[in-house]
Amino acid sequence: MPVPLRTPDSPMSLDDQLYPEIEPYDHGLLAVGGPHRIYYEQVGNPDGVPVIFLHGGPGGGAKPVHRRFYDPDFYRIVLIDQRGCGRSEPLGETEDNDAQALVEDLERLRRHLGIERWVVTGGSWGSCLALLYGEAHPDRCLGFRLRGMFMGRAREIDWWWRSIGVLFPEAYDELLAALPPSEHGDVLAAYYRRTNDPDPGVHEPAVRALKRFSARTSTFRPDRELIDQAVDLAQALPLSRFFTRYCAHGFFIEEGQILRDLGRITHLPAQLVVGRYDVVAPPTTSWEVHRAWPGSELEVVVEGNHSDLEPAMAAAVRRATDRLRDRLGPRQPNNHKLNGRQLNNQ
Repeated sequence: MPVPLRTPDSPMSLDDQLYPEIEPYDHGLLAVGGPHRIYYEQVGNPDGVPVIFLHGGPGGGAKPVHRRFYDPDFYRIVLIDQRGCGRSEPLGETEDNDAQALVEDLERLRRHLGIERWVVTGGSWGSCLALLYGEAHPDRCLGFRLRGMFMGRAREIDWWWRSIGVLFPEAYDELLAALPPSEHGDVLAAYYRRTNDPDPGVHEPAVRALKRFSARTSTFRPDRELIDQAVDLAQALPLSRFFTRYCAHGFFIEEGQILRDLGRITHLPAQLVVGRYDVVAPPTTSWEVHRAWPGSELEVVVEGNHSDLEPAMAAAVRRATDRLRDRLGPRQPNNHKLNGRQLNNQ
């Protein structure tokens, strides 16, 4: 089907595009094996259609703003921090931490919460984990909403570490400048080694350089606040260690596995969103999935890169979640207003 192209209304702010702020009605830590306990929270309608949000990274975490992409009258919204991430314990733990463990964590959490089937949503690495989970447990899924899709293939990993510099040469030069010239031949291996080095004199400069590079290349417009957050090592250190580890191990996925097994879930509804100028997870991956998934809908956002926290992308992701809502059940009364105007659900 034709791919919808969206040019955002002007002016826009992030707050204008999302549902109102909301607090959890339930949260906790779930033991999932070994030293790991994963943080989860629930917001919205306890009797609503269950939906889980899977954050990116690997090594990121769910934020309060992520609760606001979902209609709280319709959805029972579950957010988690994956093993070793965010509020999960122990923070930064790499033991027994791979894609298969994360998939099984989702099953443990689903059973713990007494959920029969749920909608699975996520962006970037979260979209990859969502597809892995769906293909492993298709009978537990109601549908998918995925943004900035990534499938963990060698060419996608190579693109991030070698080719983004074609579009962001100044940012890539800065990434290389944190390494001695002798290590420029394999940038991923160098950063994997350095970010995991126990010596702060070695890992801290590498972590900051990696975080700055990611911040400079993931937004449509430069975000100085995001770039400046690279100095905060509390979250940047585990994120950098997880990201380099997963990249170095091919995300612990067989090459081509996700596309090969996609037929296990293509009977389910899927809403896909990608930024036209997504240089982190280029649109070709989302297009491949869309083409292989009959009935899926793909929206390409003109003023969009990778981040879902810019207004145009946020609006598109929220619209996609609403379209999936309308596929799954009777439309609920929507009395939510932001800044004096009704949310646009078209």
